[in-house]
Amino acid sequence: MEQLSIQRALLSATDKTGLADLGRFLSECGVELVSTGGTYKTLVEAGLTVTPVSDVTGFPEILGGRVKTLHPHIHAGILADKDDPEHLRSLDELGIAPFDLVCVNLYDFAGALERGLKDQDLVEEIDIGGPTLLRAAAKNYHSLAVLPDPSFYSRFQAELRDRDGSVGLALRKELAAYTFSMVSRYDRLIATGLGGPQEAS
Repeated sequence: MEQLSIQRALLSATDKTGLADLGRFLSECGVELVSTGGTYKTLVEAGLTVTPVSDVTGFPEILGGRVKTLHPHIHAGILADKDDPEHLRSLDELGIAPFDLVCVNLYDFAGALERGLKDQDLVEEIDIGGPTLLRAAAKNYHSLAVLPDPSFYSRFQAELRDRDGSVGLALRKELAAYTFSMVSRYDRLIATGLGGPQEAS
């Protein structure tokens, strides 16, 4: 689809820069906010109405937060092709609401390396759910927008203002391409940080 109306957003951000302002803007646009852990707390403290991810999945965050968004009620809502009637029928039959925006940034693995964390402490700074959400959203840019970094927030908000609450395909594709590049860099950093080669052979 060329124009995507933003009605439901999933937010999960390690870097909280500009997060409250973005959440406030989306809320003023009538967007439903769904969020996790610390992001949920930040948005609620900003006075916003937010649905916790556990209410969507029907399952609590477990394993110290290692598992919270890895659930069909999240990923089906992200990966559904909104131009495919069969996808929409499946969502309806299963009671799954689609997402229009995924705003995620990743655990600060680079910072963990700089702090000298080792072994199990370092492993805990490897993001699993974040890259999974980002890759799913970027793959489905025809039906969804992905916001992978606070540096894009102002441009995204300007697009919504200019297009009456919608985001065009060109920006969604650009953000998707950036997302795949960013996740690739993140994975290479982890490989190097764990003692692997600088570049895969």
